Amino acid sequence: MPLHPQAQEYVALYPSDLNTDLAALDLAGIQELRAQDALAPHRGPLPPLPSVRDETAVRDDGPGVPVRIYRADRGDGPLPVVVYFHGGGWVFGSVRRNDAVGRDLAVRTGAVVVSVDYRLAPEHAFPAAADDAWTVVRDIFARPAFYQCNGAVAVVGDSAGGNLAAVAAWQARDAGLRLAHQALVYPVLDVAMDTPSYLEFAKGFGLDAEEMAWFARQYAPGADPADPRLSPLRLPDLSGLPAATVVTAECDVLRDEGERYAVRLAHAGVPAELRRFEGAVHGFFCLPGLFDQASEAREYVAARLRGALFGEGA
Repeated sequence: MPLHPQAQEYVALYPSDLNTDLAALDLAGIQELRAQDALAPHRGPLPPLPSVRDETAVRDDGPGVPVRIYRADRGDGPLPVVVYFHGGGWVFGSVRRNDAVGRDLAVRTGAVVVSVDYRLAPEHAFPAAADDAWTVVRDIFARPAFYQCNGAVAVVGDSAGGNLAAVAAWQARDAGLRLAHQALVYPVLDVAMDTPSYLEFAKGFGLDAEEMAWFARQYAPGADPADPRLSPLRLPDLSGLPAATVVTAECDVLRDEGERYAVRLAHAGVPAELRRFEGAVHGFFCLPGLFDQASEAREYVAARLRGALFGEGA
């Protein structure tokens, strides 16, 4: 299928994610890019919510992890919690930059949303981001009242955040903590980068294959690519993982690994629903100002989360 017309317009303006000489991009350059956000006007509205608070998830052996907690419900009783991990190749992104997504998820799901400001690479290399993600999930189970949580917890993430959500899901399983759901939006699941979609969409579709390799080098230099904390698709046993929603973009280097993961989950007996957005490119989910499919995808993910957390549609 050809690119969606809105995706065509997008890649004409942004043929690559970073649009810079990667070989010359040092830490100062990375920090400069972090301070910029040309796409800010397209990230969606910031609806006022009754409760938005910045807190810190407790870590057993070091500094805590900053989180922003959103609640659209005006009450103060316990609710299900959705833990959100933003994308950005483990190098970019923040709770502040993704404020619109956090607010939107709170409105659409009716749950408390905990958005995680995990540490970024290259200053904090693998497995720092994964450790922070797991710290937050574990803390929600340990201190449910602090998060106004009723015991039902789901994880959701896009791109590198989808990687962190998938990793946290299997860590929770192995720790005996039951997650209600995992929603993975065009997730990074295998840094081998050897799928057909990596060849088909290697250049000119937003997220280049070369850029994705650069992101992986920043986050996990020298790490074993088969480590499931980095490549959850390599996890030997997927049985017992929480039910999953996997969203992929048709014209995205990450498409095939997301779809393979959904198939592997199903084969392991895990309820998994896959939805590919035809003609879409990587990143569309977070840009409702540019892509009509963003709102469609968000409502689809939110409906799946509501079903898992509140029993809607069951």
